[in-house]
Amino acid sequence: MKVNFGAQTFMYPMPVLIIATYDADGNADAMNAAWGGIHDTNQIGICLSPEHKTTANILLKKAFTVSMADAAHVAGCDYVGLVSGNKEKDKIKKAGFTVSKADNVDAPVINELPMALECELVSYDEKSGYMVANIVNVTAEEDVLIDGKINPEKLNPITYDPVNHTYIKLGEVVGKAFSDGKVLI
Repeated sequence: MKVNFGAQTFMYPMPVLIIATYDADGNADAMNAAWGGIHDTNQIGICLSPEHKTTANILLKKAFTVSMADAAHVAGCDYVGLVSGNKEKDKIKKAGFTVSKADNVDAPVINELPMALECELVSYDEKSGYMVANIVNVTAEEDVLIDGKINPEKLNPITYDPVNHTYIKLGEVVGKAFSDGKVLI
C-alpha cells in the first residue's frame, strides 16, 4: 500500500546543479541549486530566489553556466550552497574550485567539474523565482567521454535526496532508452 506524504518537493533523481556567474566587476561566484532541470528543447529551467548574489549576477550579465556536481567534489559543491556570495567573496576558492571563462557566454566554467552547460537568460519571474535559459553549448572533459559521448559512470554525477537530505551517486545502467519497450509493441 502506498503512503501519502501530501504536497512535497520529492523527486528522484534531483540533479545537483552548480550555477556560476560573474558580477559587475568580473568576480566569479557559484551556488548549488537542486531545483532545476530541462525546461524545453535546448532550454533549462531553474528556481532561484531574488536575494541570491547569483540571481543578481544572472540578471546583470544575462548569462551563466551550470555544472553537474560530481562525487569527487561533494564538499565543495555543498559548500557553495551553504555560504552566500553576498557575505563570502572568496567562496569559489574556499570551495577548492578555479574557473575559466566560458567560450560562448559571459560566465565562468568551474574547471574541476567535468561537465557544464553554457546558458543565456531568456526569462525570470521574480515572484516565483523561476528562470528559463537557452543552452548555447555543452562542454565536457575528454576523460568523461567514451567514443565521443559523455559517459555517466565516468562523469560520476550526484543527485540530491530531498527526503533524507543526502547526496547520492548515480548507479548502474538498467535498460536501453527508446529500445527496451519495443518488446511490448
